[in-house]
Amino acid sequence: MISAADDKSTSARRQVTAEVLRFVIVGGINTATTYVLYLVLLRWTRYEVAYGLAYVVGIVVAYALSTTFVFRRAMRARSAARFPLVYALQFFISFAILRIAVQTFGVPHWLALGVSIAVTMPITFVLSRIVVRSA
Repeated sequence: MISAADDKSTSARRQVTAEVLRFVIVGGINTATTYVLYLVLLRWTRYEVAYGLAYVVGIVVAYALSTTFVFRRAMRARSAARFPLVYALQFFISFAILRIAVQTFGVPHWLALGVSIAVTMPITFVLSRIVVRSA
């Protein structure tokens, strides 16, 4: 016999699994969107400016899709203000992992970013979930 607690636990696991899947989908959409924007902006501006603008747009797209599609919450001013902090933290953690992977462990440059993404993706998911759900 399945208890109410077991049923609730199973339901919570399913919800988180669905959120993770949607988070990965949004990540792919966001990456493609920001990359295309970066390429378009390169026609009119330097690559540093193009990257900066595309990154900011990427944060906005990530927030909109994370709230409405991944976590199925309404957009709120409080979570919108805190959401960029998730990506700032993700950037610095990713950068540190990248350097450690290359300089300390001798991971090839081309592979180090993949290692960094693999480590930061769960962190970004958890922090995004906290920010969006706590608003």
